[in-house]
Amino acid sequence: MKFGGTSVATVERIRNVARHVKRELDAGYQVAVVVSAMSGETNKLVAFAKDAAALHDLREYDAIVASGELVTAGLLAIVLQDMGIKARSWQGWQIPIETNDAHGAARIEAIDGARLMHGFEAGEVAIIAGFQGVHLPSGRVTTLGRGGSDTSAVAVAAAIKAERCDIYTDVDGVYTTDPRIVPKARRLDRVAFEEMLEMASMGAKVLQVRSVEVAMVHKIPTYVRSSFDDPANPGLGTLICDEENIMESQIITGIAFSRDEAQITLRKVADKPGVAAAIFMPLAEANINVDMIIQVVSDDAASTDITFTVPSADYEKARQLLEKDHDKIGYASLQGATDVVKVSAIGVGMRSHAGIAAKAFKALAEKGVNIRAITTSEIKFSVLIDEAYTELAVRTLHSLYGLDAKG
Repeated sequence: MKFGGTSVATVERIRNVARHVKRELDAGYQVAVVVSAMSGETNKLVAFAKDAAALHDLREYDAIVASGELVTAGLLAIVLQDMGIKARSWQGWQIPIETNDAHGAARIEAIDGARLMHGFEAGEVAIIAGFQGVHLPSGRVTTLGRGGSDTSAVAVAAAIKAERCDIYTDVDGVYTTDPRIVPKARRLDRVAFEEMLEMASMGAKVLQVRSVEVAMVHKIPTYVRSSFDDPANPGLGTLICDEENIMESQIITGIAFSRDEAQITLRKVADKPGVAAAIFMPLAEANINVDMIIQVVSDDAASTDITFTVPSADYEKARQLLEKDHDKIGYASLQGATDVVKVSAIGVGMRSHAGIAAKAFKALAEKGVNIRAITTSEIKFSVLIDEAYTELAVRTLHSLYGLDAKG
């Protein structure tokens, strides 16, 4: 069971979490609980680190921000003990959750579940501080990046061969799109791992991308549920599972959107071998993720226009790199836009149906929405549009593919 920051924001909410844990114990389960820091605490700790020094040692940054989860784990253990339930808190290094040494964005390499299993045999609930691990060679605490508690939870579930992993959050499941944008959005009963992976990477904020990757690799059935449900009578939530466990899938499962996009266009680039590498290798070396790439050959066949997108947070950095390499790349001008949004339609049913994207292009055109760029994969397509048209585009596609709730 994993509980996010809003679910553990106060001691009263932690008592509510304890009631959810007791329900699963009463059902006969051995339970491991992964907790996030109390809502707002990680932001406060990050601000302290930045205030201390703008350029700080990331190893010490991890030591600071990992402390938020320790508080929650200890509090939940105390509350459970007060209810007469055996419980103990675990810090990442005590298990240990082994990671690499990429401080601030570490990846889990191994988890030894033996000490946790020993606790279960003694009738103990394990309360694990999420978002953290240890780089064993240096003995330093590491953190997994924002949202890393989801990844901690699924990885622990895999290590102890759990029957399932329940991710408790402030929503009662995965919806066809953001209900704040489309009031007719529906909660999905089941979503395939691949679809959830695309939805998470395309802007849906319900689960961290890496947690879905871990769940898919280890085939861990993962539920997204609401911690604000009555612990005695909780909702079903949404099950993230293998495609074959979904009886009948719709062609399109959900519509995701990401405002975290910026577009860069290089005009009149020489159309010759090596130019693409000269543009994209420096960006890769600077850890800037490039998403959509479009190359258009001009009439003279000697030059081309190249358009691509980067995360908006990396826009200025990417622009500076390209301007620095102007002579090496050889382009006439650089144009950029940050008022763009990527809207994506996702569904495993696209594999076996033709013309799904074409219907969307027609529907958007009828609404006067101009498409700047398009990318497709086997189970999704994405369009880049002006930010002003976000809600219109999402609602249009949601209705087009029959995702609106009835009545």
